[in-house]
Amino acid sequence: MVAAPVDGRAGQGVAEVRDLLAERIRRALARRTRYRYVRPRVEPEGQGWKIVSPNCSRNIDQRGGDIDIAWLAPDGENGWLLFARDHARDCWDLRRRSRRLDELFAALLLDPQREYWR
Repeated sequence: MVAAPVDGRAGQGVAEVRDLLAERIRRALARRTRYRYVRPRVEPEGQGWKIVSPNCSRNIDQRGGDIDIAWLAPDGENGWLLFARDHARDCWDLRRRSRRLDELFAALLLDPQREYWR
């Protein structure tokens, strides 16, 4: 049996992976087609990442505040889940599942049905 290091380095590796994933999401967001002039943020949400953006269209929040756009979360089976925010019901709505983040990025960035960027 191998003991985990007691100096905290094991947790550091997890943090580095999370930081790299957040940066990967930020880079992907720069390639989106809708609302390219706004600057969304990537924030930790549970085991995944939430995308928050200014609501410039005021379709969701008449005051124009920041709104949740999407949530990427691991599915527990080496894959990923992509949720859209249902603002009317105030909950996350699962839209897609994939083993590849790039497939989920494509749906999020192109968004032809305006599931995410409204």
